[in-house]
Amino acid sequence: MTDLRIAIAGAGGRMGLANIRAVHATPGLVLHSAFDRPGATAVGRDAGELAGLGALGVVIGDDPEAALEGAEAIIDFTAPAVSVMLAEFAATRELIHIVGTTGCSREEDWSIQKAGSAGARIVKSGNFSPGLNLLLGLVRQAAAALPGYDVEILEMHHNKKVDAPSGTALMLGRAAAEGRGIDLDEHAVRARDGHTGMRVPGSIGFQALRGGAVVGEHSVILAGDTERIEIVHRAQDRGMFAAGAVQAALWAKDQPAGFYSMADVLGL
Repeated sequence: MTDLRIAIAGAGGRMGLANIRAVHATPGLVLHSAFDRPGATAVGRDAGELAGLGALGVVIGDDPEAALEGAEAIIDFTAPAVSVMLAEFAATRELIHIVGTTGCSREEDWSIQKAGSAGARIVKSGNFSPGLNLLLGLVRQAAAALPGYDVEILEMHHNKKVDAPSGTALMLGRAAAEGRGIDLDEHAVRARDGHTGMRVPGSIGFQALRGGAVVGEHSVILAGDTERIEIVHRAQDRGMFAAGAVQAALWAKDQPAGFYSMADVLGL
């Protein structure tokens, strides 16, 4: 059986480098190509050297179409517009596309999902951590079992993260909303400032903190009149997300074209 040929998008970024290391360390996968945006400092560098692995003979380019020539899968933690473009490439070439990009609009999410019905094998998740995906079930169960408790979601990330709330926070919010049988968009409170009045019963609140080099911390707080329950997940290394992404790529290799989540990969 030949190794699955992987192209890494956003190769010079923090997650891009983690994904390069994960592919290199995973039997059954081979780093086929790597690319970044035109003008990025990583362009022209050896991907392995940049990731601290030593030279691998894969030079980071800036042309996605050239990078995807001969590739079988893309691992993509980039930006919404880039992920939409890559999903279209994946559909026309019948590639596997692992998408960890967050901050997508409804239209962008729909465009990526549509590629799954047009020939690609898309696995998209706001968080590829196996532990976090297991925790979603616990949040769903707790929200259902404690219908009168207020739900607040607190997240913190590094100071270079550009979207808020994080994709993971939104996943947790959706899990809580599903547990209560409500629509998250209709009950989410994204920010509070000034004289806001009393908390609206049944709302799901979000607060986003940014600072330093925090990889990712999320707390789901269920607050009742006499007790408070906190469900916490702390990411300590981006390698965890990369490990989930390569697991998803190997899983998708044996799947038909379609749109999948990390829950599908884990069989949840």
